[in-house]
Amino acid sequence: MTSLGIQTKNPDQWVAGLDIGSTMVKAVLYNGNEYRKAMSPAGWDPNKIATDLLFLLCCRSNLHKIPKVTAATGYGRHSMDKAVLSPTEISCHAKGASFLIPGCRFVIDIGGQDAKAIRLSEDGGFKDFVMNDKCAAGTGRFLSAMAQALSVPVDKLSTYAEAATPHRINAMCTVFAESEVISLINQGVSRHAIIAGLHASIARRTASMAASLHPEPPVVFTGGVSQNHDIAIKIGEEMGFPVIVPDDSIYTGALGAALLAWDWKRENREK
Repeated sequence: MTSLGIQTKNPDQWVAGLDIGSTMVKAVLYNGNEYRKAMSPAGWDPNKIATDLLFLLCCRSNLHKIPKVTAATGYGRHSMDKAVLSPTEISCHAKGASFLIPGCRFVIDIGGQDAKAIRLSEDGGFKDFVMNDKCAAGTGRFLSAMAQALSVPVDKLSTYAEAATPHRINAMCTVFAESEVISLINQGVSRHAIIAGLHASIARRTASMAASLHPEPPVVFTGGVSQNHDIAIKIGEEMGFPVIVPDDSIYTGALGAALLAWDWKRENREK
């Protein structure tokens, strides 16, 4: 869990954003100038986990209570009873990516259970999107299953793949891909080549999905899978231009939620 201190004790100066995902819960505090962040594994009670995480972040940030204005996004956004608004992941990732990378025109978000491509307008607003939420292929869960089959920590997949020549992987369904990976291992194909092949397949699938929206740079890569450097490189190669991975790419949805909460607070204060 990560956070930095805030030198204030007035929670009314801050808003909160939550991204309650399928594998991780992310929280962000924002005051109009700076933000602070924390995350925790998701569980069976997303409302409690999100509340506990936000409370812990507030304590670490010298806030004596959770800010009144909280926005929640992600799979569990409707379970958060303290949220005053529940924006979609699409709008939050668009907002967060534009904040992290001003001038961003396109966002690729790959999380635990789905993948999205989002086209932005010239002013950074949401314009159009396409989403793969019917199949886990290429998502964080897919990578976790492949890592387990290969006996490689999921956070080491990129390191294994970066210097390897990809071995083509035909199956992208998690069940069939796992069987294919096990078969390749038994044939003596190196884990490095298999992982590189899996990453190449994910990159091809992602670029194909994004192509329908006619992407143009700057392209920002967000979500948990964006932490895999090799996949980021391969997606850029497939698209024909590099993708940008911000330092806080995994927090983009929560940050976007906090920014939308800030806009809501300002609009309602001015009424």
